[in-house]
Amino acid sequence: MRILIADDQRSVGTTLAALVAHCEHEVVEVVGSGIEAIQAYAKHKPDVVLMDYRMAKLNGATACRNIVAKDPAARVILVSTWSPENEVTESGAIAILSKPVDLDHLAAALDLAAGHLGFHASAAPLT
Repeated sequence: MRILIADDQRSVGTTLAALVAHCEHEVVEVVGSGIEAIQAYAKHKPDVVLMDYRMAKLNGATACRNIVAKDPAARVILVSTWSPENEVTESGAIAILSKPVDLDHLAAALDLAAGHLGFHASAAPLT
């Protein structure tokens, strides 16, 4: 799958990119804000977006809502140390990953996203 990563901490973005590559998926771009994520989504049309929940200027939940409003088929996974459950659910995200991201949890979330894309999925959806 083609993955877009949005995180305002460069080191977290590059770490996520390395984990995604380890899961044998392609990273199309790593961006540092919700605004850049919206623009990069329009440019690349990735299969999945891994988006930090807490970012300056525009948080991940708001950026997710914007992306899903423009493309209801978009698959966004929020990544956060903390986020209010109702905000996550209302954002349109298909899952949330806790920071620091564990490789097994990332693989399960990507499997979930693949299931939303019509591939085999082995993870439970966000509830």
